[in-house]
Amino acid sequence: MPRVAILYCQRIKDHSCVGCAKCFKAIREKNGEFARYQDDIDLVAMTDCGDCPGLAAPRMKLLMETAKGLERAIDVVHFGTCMKAAMETAECPIDPDTMKVILEKRFGVEVVLGTHSY
Repeated sequence: MPRVAILYCQRIKDHSCVGCAKCFKAIREKNGEFARYQDDIDLVAMTDCGDCPGLAAPRMKLLMETAKGLERAIDVVHFGTCMKAAMETAECPIDPDTMKVILEKRFGVEVVLGTHSY
């Protein structure tokens, strides 16, 4: 069972989707980027990006340490669809391809750009 964490946009969350309801629905229905998983999905954690100008790496360090301390290590990190929207249309300073490589190298986890398709 993949142990998943979701990193969402601090500025867009609760404006385009209140309470991450779309991500929870997508996990349950294996919609969008969650369709890749055959097994049940263990949502370990969700946190924001750390706000602009892009503090995603320090936020991930804190999240990874916390999850490990709770014996809930994370296998995969999904950038929420809200983060993709911020990167594509809201002048987010995070370059998704660069951040994906940084997080994968630094934390040894797969990083997936996106969550749901709606």
